[in-house]
Amino acid sequence: MDITSLGYRTDLLLLELGGSIFRDTGEYVVVRTPANPGFWWGNFLLYRTPFAPDDAKIRVDDFRREFPDAEHVALGIDSVDGEIGAEDEVKAAGLTIDRSVVMTADRVVPPPRPNTESTYRFLDSDDDWAQLFNLSLATADMTVDAAYEDFTRRKQATQRELVAAGHGKWFGAFEGDRLQSSMGLMFDGKGVARFQTVQTSPEDRGRGLAGTLVHHASTYGLTEAGARTLVMVADPDYLAVRIYRSVGFEDTETQLQFARPPA
Repeated sequence: MDITSLGYRTDLLLLELGGSIFRDTGEYVVVRTPANPGFWWGNFLLYRTPFAPDDAKIRVDDFRREFPDAEHVALGIDSVDGEIGAEDEVKAAGLTIDRSVVMTADRVVPPPRPNTESTYRFLDSDDDWAQLFNLSLATADMTVDAAYEDFTRRKQATQRELVAAGHGKWFGAFEGDRLQSSMGLMFDGKGVARFQTVQTSPEDRGRGLAGTLVHHASTYGLTEAGARTLVMVADPDYLAVRIYRSVGFEDTETQLQFARPPA
């Protein structure tokens, strides 16, 4: 399956490792994650071209046909330049537009303000992973209800299975035994490593934890794990993007996602 964007190519790699299935129609790729139907970006359509006039309605109808039981709508464009096309029609269709920056690095430098007080290690025990679940809920950017908890629990189970199968590692910054910050790093076996879910507890932000942990995980990826290229996808308007740039990541692509949440 030919995917141009490094961001989506690594997205689909991780989804496939986690049990997602794909169907390429030529015009778009259907991405399904049967084990987690509430996972928007595990159940979406990835198109190969920007929106032409009238495409917004057509593509929403495509999604409804492919996912008749889904409460959400999720669409992507496999591009690197962020070209949307008929943007006004996309907004009129009730789709929110998410522009993320795909960042890469083949070498890293220490953060300008490293945190030397915490301990940095792999997540290992049941307690570590239970703390990761709670951290994910505490850092959620949406209302945490039963459906979101179920989505998070299913997603984390897949992440832990990938680590157990040797496809990557999950890293944590700890104060004693308390998890403060975490992130995953998964490998394609061909020299590319993709970061996953960088998050820091609200009470621990501003202490240099994320930058130090990104540098720690990156160094592991580029040395012991044998990666040649590290990939990070981030919100260009969120302060964390400056942290990634400070340790050596550079902007490479713009990734586009379009979503309509459940009514």
